[in-house]
Amino acid sequence: MSLLYFFFGILSILAIASAIITISSRNPVRSAFALIFHFFMLAGLYLTLNAQFVAVIQILVYAGAIMVLVVFVIMLLNLSNEERLSEKFDFRRAIAVILGVAFVIQLLVAIFIPKSINSNLHPDSSKIGTAQFIGQTLFRDYLVPFEIVGILLISAIIGAIVLAKRKVD
Repeated sequence: MSLLYFFFGILSILAIASAIITISSRNPVRSAFALIFHFFMLAGLYLTLNAQFVAVIQILVYAGAIMVLVVFVIMLLNLSNEERLSEKFDFRRAIAVILGVAFVIQLLVAIFIPKSINSNLHPDSSKIGTAQFIGQTLFRDYLVPFEIVGILLISAIIGAIVLAKRKVD
């Protein structure tokens, strides 16, 4: 188990560092790539927590689709004048520093106050994040809502096609 904790610690440090780079970088493209790296570190953290399905969805949805849109918008806006992006010190930075210090204090309290690690875990916690468990729960307990969402999405796609076809003709 110590190797798992080691990987969790390394991934946590890298995730925090990439998040800091994301919010502190003045270059929007560098910030977007740091955010992509952060999403991959989060996926690694999910893997250390036995949540394989959530890790794959994290990479596919956020690092794939969402970040392609973000990078496309950054390139579309053409933010070449970085002097416009710089701001003077204001109250938002002071609030950010206060919240950051509060977060570090909470982390230190959570790390150094002795508690039983397994006291609040669900008995099936190692199986809950797997794709097999999610699929069984989805199709056993939530089959009707799943089918309704499918019908809703198909009708939305058909509606979008009909609206797009009218604009073309």
